[in-house]
Amino acid sequence: MADRIRWGIVSTAKIGLTKVIPGIQRSETGVAAAIASRGLEKARAAADELGIEKAYGSYEELLADPDIDAIYNPLPNHMHVPVTVQAVEAGKHVLCEKPIALNAREAELLLDLPKDRLVAEGFMVRAHPQWIKARDLVRSGTLGELKAIQGFFSYYNDDPGNIRNKADIGGGALMDIGCYTMLAGRYFYDAEPERVVSLIDRDPEFGTDRMTSALMDFGSNRHLSFTVSTQLTPYQRLQLVGTKKRLEIVIPFNAPQGEALQIRLDDGSLLGDASMTSELIAPCDQYAELADVFGRAVSGEEPLPYGAQDAVQNMKVLDAIFASAETGGWVSIS
Repeated sequence: MADRIRWGIVSTAKIGLTKVIPGIQRSETGVAAAIASRGLEKARAAADELGIEKAYGSYEELLADPDIDAIYNPLPNHMHVPVTVQAVEAGKHVLCEKPIALNAREAELLLDLPKDRLVAEGFMVRAHPQWIKARDLVRSGTLGELKAIQGFFSYYNDDPGNIRNKADIGGGALMDIGCYTMLAGRYFYDAEPERVVSLIDRDPEFGTDRMTSALMDFGSNRHLSFTVSTQLTPYQRLQLVGTKKRLEIVIPFNAPQGEALQIRLDDGSLLGDASMTSELIAPCDQYAELADVFGRAVSGEEPLPYGAQDAVQNMKVLDAIFASAETGGWVSIS
């Protein structure tokens, strides 16, 4: 226990309580040591329920705790950068929920922070064995040349009080879930998109994008297309289509913790998926895997694969998608 990374969790957000904290507790490198809320009673209740040693009634108290090594920041999007900056200035490493900022300009503030503290965006999918296995298959040439990626991710939420439906603090489909479908292109192509064109349907009451579709050009005739929505039937799927085979990730984003999953390969020799084969991915917890990736980087065992600069690039792509919908045409991504 003494060698483990001691995590402090800023806020009692649902994703932290139900996903990330249990993941940290299952990890090999970390322990959930403290949690903070804007009121001590709420923090104490969460700490008692999850078996966390310390509870604080303010974020500042947690950040001042000298025994905490790393902070997990699952606050609403508009608080990601301000609290991450405070945490780093207090000497903590920070794993921040996605998206890391409201825009690329805000995210770039993280590049000026002391380099001896690590900052990363919490894309747990990149730590899941099914994404790693799928990219290994792409790199091995199993699919031939990967030329097209198609993603879909949706859920239904029309609650006006939900933070995902508040435009001024970074709500909407693209920021909440489109960041995952966008990320798939950067991850599986091992490349950066050159330009994007998009369509956005905004909720007339909330002002958020309730449905966003985008086509991204990765150069060399490589395309990524996706649709995401906060007001459609819940569904998710990711297709990687090459010149020889197609790879399908059945539950690419909300992979159930501790359950086996499958990826599918199809050479298209028979219609209706009749030539499809499946490969099982052993049960794991992608949040525990992410905690270990970050934990090993904090301890110096391995380099951090995706840091603040990567998070800034993600925001540049999201900014371009929004800009394209406004202009009605292609937008280049710097």
